[in-house]
Order: sequence, then structure tokens, then C-alpha cells
Amino acid sequence: MIKFQHTIFALPFAAVGAFYAAKGVPTAAQIAWITVAMVTARTAAMVFNRIADAPYDAANPRTAGRAIPRGLISTRFAWGVLVLSVALFMLSAKMLNRTVFLLTPVALIVTLGYSYTKRFTALCHFVLGLGLAMAPVGAWLAVRPSFDPFPWLIAMAVLSWVAGFDILYSCQDVDFDRRAGLRSIPAALGVKRALRVARGCHVVTLAALAAVIPVCGLAGWYVVGLGLIAMLLSYEHSMVSHRDLARVNQAFFRVNAFVSATLAGAALLELLRRG
Repeated sequence: MIKFQHTIFALPFAAVGAFYAAKGVPTAAQIAWITVAMVTARTAAMVFNRIADAPYDAANPRTAGRAIPRGLISTRFAWGVLVLSVALFMLSAKMLNRTVFLLTPVALIVTLGYSYTKRFTALCHFVLGLGLAMAPVGAWLAVRPSFDPFPWLIAMAVLSWVAGFDILYSCQDVDFDRRAGLRSIPAALGVKRALRVARGCHVVTLAALAAVIPVCGLAGWYVVGLGLIAMLLSYEHSMVSHRDLARVNQAFFRVNAFVSATLAGAALLELLRRG
């Protein structure tokens, strides 16, 4: 029921936010509680999405095999996992500091509320992006509760990156979404135009990551990582066309996992290089 890949996508960005806030290595307790917060927040978001979308998943041939529609997991059990995940998320925030604890309602509204945005707006992809974009900002605030442009630029990059690849992923369901009355950019614009929007989102991603260089004074390994990410995103879009969506899953899961790991690795190596 839980796509752990989504946590993998977000966790490296939280690591970048935390390590840069600490200007080195955060304390063991901070690392542990940030990790718990990330895993439980993403688990809560995914479980709630499965609960909210269960009727649609059952009617969609692509998703009919998911755990709740097949009866492998009861809705009651899913609610139990959700409540436990939310409780652990709030506990982890409480253990970090007052600032992030007070912001937990905002995080939960965004991450859980995303599941219903598909009912009324084609901009749902950007709400999903916002949910994951909170990772670097939240981790930064968990270590250093103060303003800095660095986590916000990374967050902007994450928002547009996630929105872009979610648009790609949603192209698979364009016909079903239209029949079911669900909103998405592919359903609203068609697959061909949706792919252009996804490319535009990823241009914004690269621009936000590039803005970190002059604004925050990064160079070296970070620049190398940015170049690799540009190539990965180009490769991702080369795998998908409006005539052939067969490799959407490969583009979605594999390439984006490399994007996340590349940015985290490059940023952390640059932090290490700078001492």
C-alpha cells in the first residue's frame, strides 16, 4: 500500500536542509527525529491517499490491484496506520523544537489535503509538489529555526520537479480521469500539451537549483551535480512521448530517484569540501 519510493524522493532533500542548517553534521537526535518525521509524514500521506481514492482505484484498471480495492488491507486497518503515523509525526516535531511543532498542522493540511485536490483543480500536481517541498524547509527549521534563502530555493526546485514528474505519471490515467470527473493537467490539456507543461516545470527546477549558486555561494561539486540533474531530466523526458507512454513508470521511479540522490550527494560533498 505504501510507495516507499516517495519517501526516498523526499528524504535526501531533508538531509540537505538539515546538514546545511547545521553547517556540518546535525546531532544524532536531530537526524533521528527528522528521519522519523519524514517517514511518518509520507506514510500518513500515502495511506490517506489510498483511503480517499479507494473507490476510484477500484474502478481504474491500472490501480484496481492496489491493497484496499483487492481487500488485502481493510479500510479500518489503514485508518489505524494513518492515526499512528500522524501521532509519531507530531511527536517527532515536538522532540525537535517548538517552531516545527507549531507548523505540523500546516504540513498535515497540505500532505493529506492533496488527495482531495484532484476533485476540483487540475493544479493538484503542484499541491503534491508543495507537500514534498516542505522537506528541506522543515528539516532546516528543525535544526536552525531562522530564515535563509537556501532551503526555500531548494523547496522551489522540489515543488516544480515533483509537479513535473507527477504530470508525466498522470498521463497514464487521462481517459479514466475524464470519465471519473477527476482533475489533472493531462485531463485538462491533453497528453501532448501536458508533456510540455512537465518540461516547463523541470526548467523551473533547474533555474531554482542554479539560483542557489550565486545566492548561497555554492560551486564545485554542487555545479557538477546540477549538470548531472539536467542530463537526468532530459533523459526522463526523452523516454516519454504523447504517442508512447510505455516507459512512464521507469521514468517516474528510477530516474527521479537518481535526481534526488544526485542533488543530495552533490550538495553534501560541496558542504564537506567547504569544511
